[in-house]
Amino acid sequence: MPEPPASGDPFADLIEPFSRRGVDLGLGRLGAALAELGHPERRFAAVQVAGTNGKGSICTLVHRALLTSGLRAGLYTSPHLVCWSERILIGAGPISVANLRRQLERATPAARRHLLTPFELVTAAAFLAFAAAELELVVLEVGLGGRLDATTCHPDRSVIGFASIGLDHTEILGPDPATIAAEKAGVLQPGASAFSGPQDPAVAAVLTAQARAVGAELHWVEPLDLNAWPLGLPGAVQASNGAVALGMLRALEERGWPIDAAGIRRGFAGARWPGRLQQVSWRGRPLLLDGAHNLPAAIALRAELDTEPARHGLKPGPRAWVLGILANKQGPEIVTALLAPGDRATIVPVPGHPRWSQPALAAACPQLAPQLNAAPDLATALGQHGASTAPLIVAGSLYLVGELLGAARRDDSLLEGALLDREGPE
Repeated sequence: MPEPPASGDPFADLIEPFSRRGVDLGLGRLGAALAELGHPERRFAAVQVAGTNGKGSICTLVHRALLTSGLRAGLYTSPHLVCWSERILIGAGPISVANLRRQLERATPAARRHLLTPFELVTAAAFLAFAAAELELVVLEVGLGGRLDATTCHPDRSVIGFASIGLDHTEILGPDPATIAAEKAGVLQPGASAFSGPQDPAVAAVLTAQARAVGAELHWVEPLDLNAWPLGLPGAVQASNGAVALGMLRALEERGWPIDAAGIRRGFAGARWPGRLQQVSWRGRPLLLDGAHNLPAAIALRAELDTEPARHGLKPGPRAWVLGILANKQGPEIVTALLAPGDRATIVPVPGHPRWSQPALAAACPQLAPQLNAAPDLATALGQHGASTAPLIVAGSLYLVGELLGAARRDDSLLEGALLDREGPE
């Protein structure tokens, strides 16, 4: 087996050759590659979660409850924050670098013949790893859309969850919530049990119509009472995510999986999801990390900080932000949603990605221009804010949060309280 690169991404030599394909949705290429690989996806059962915001939270809640119920369970999510191996959990922990390299190398010949995208290649490797580990049940997070997403190549997804659906990736999925919802509703299968929390009326109509068309059962669930159902994931939005997860787990129990209420409660309480309302300390300065990478997420973050500031170490008054926003996102709208009068934001690059600059945002939002500063990189921006007991909020992109956590992994003296690997069940 070739040695991994000496530094940086340990999978770059295996994944980057496929990057020229970019985003190219479709099931045919991966389906053909999986057939050539012996159909590993047929060797484990799966549940799937689609949506715009909250998919990862629902997935981790379901996964942890499966583990605490005693099942051999796996988890496949995207994107990763620091390393590709974070996307694939076998049992409680991420796949090892050696194992992922082995599965990527196994998948590469078929991937070349069928011109897979990087996401399709990693999905094939994940399916190979899950099959090799003889897992019983795997939780699959849709990467993009749903109807043509690589995870939908799994043939039997009898329980499906829908997170909140809103505007994101409009250049690929469509210009309005209803069109985007149609792509995400494409994960529904005949006979499946699907669960969703409250949705925009246009989205709800699409989900209802698609479920009826394919013969799936769609159940609408009300947000959990978080006093009755304590979750390890912070934020009011988790009440809806938890309700979807609970519905999925009860449906699995009805289908014969050995899941009980006590296991669900332990799993929910022990769930962790880094980079989402995560409190850490950078060289003694408190930080609050949250991806908030699209407009619905930005609106939810601002509402959370306004209604529950003390829970996140904040006091009433102006906030200090460090923001990095990708160029393909609604930058002006995101900044407008996040900043209140008196707030100040430092705009930074997102390494390796086109992004909104401070001058471009100031021009698009002239009313906010006096509140926007710039820094050449994240470390400089953090240093410019000096010492303070008030948390500095880092948001706007999961890639930006990943850069911070990656720096902490390289130098553990920089950051305290970082959750870089998900913990096993208690």
